[in-house]
Amino acid sequence: MKRLGLLGGMSWESSIEYERWINQEVRDRLGGTASADLVIRSFNFADIEAMQEADDWDTAARTLSTAARDLRSSGAEAILMCTNTMHRVFDEVQAAIDVPLLHIADATADAAISQAVRRVALLGTRYTMEQPFYADRLRAAGLHVSVPDEPDRTMIHDVIYTELVRGIVSPDSRGQYLAAIDRLVDAGAEGVIAGCTEIELLVGAQDVAVPYFPTAFLHAQAAARFALDS
Repeated sequence: MKRLGLLGGMSWESSIEYERWINQEVRDRLGGTASADLVIRSFNFADIEAMQEADDWDTAARTLSTAARDLRSSGAEAILMCTNTMHRVFDEVQAAIDVPLLHIADATADAAISQAVRRVALLGTRYTMEQPFYADRLRAAGLHVSVPDEPDRTMIHDVIYTELVRGIVSPDSRGQYLAAIDRLVDAGAEGVIAGCTEIELLVGAQDVAVPYFPTAFLHAQAAARFALDS
């Protein structure tokens, strides 16, 4: 089994799910008391959020790159960022280490393609929905990507930062999310990508009438497969 390094705490509400999902997959595959070989660096999300709000992606890249090197020094043979938004600095972090940095959008695109879904709606933070770093990765894999219109983008972003990262799961917010998803499906989306790891705390596949792609879960599954199969 390969050792995995996790860059977490962005936020911890979702990154603790990564550890659970990875360990469950390893136990399911190997049986008995087997669990994953992990090293974890969990950040104070308030620091990361301040970098995001200040548009200070250079500092964010240096911070995550230093942490990734530390994980590598601890024996990590692959690393994953337990967050969608911080893949904004994926290239810089990958350049800082000599092992694979497993991209969350790659696992997501693979899942969509395996279900013959080509037109996807992307929900996430404002950074993920409005900047090209994530959608372009999906498009490079052959997907057509749409994002919500305003005011849905603002609502989706605000719910993430004022509720979900703080452990608040509101039925009213779930209803607003589902209404936004319905509008995207009506506009032609064949599937929905939960492009922020915290969205999976609010909306599940059972809530959506089209294929639903929970990025954190898919990323964790891909990481466990890498640890066991490669």
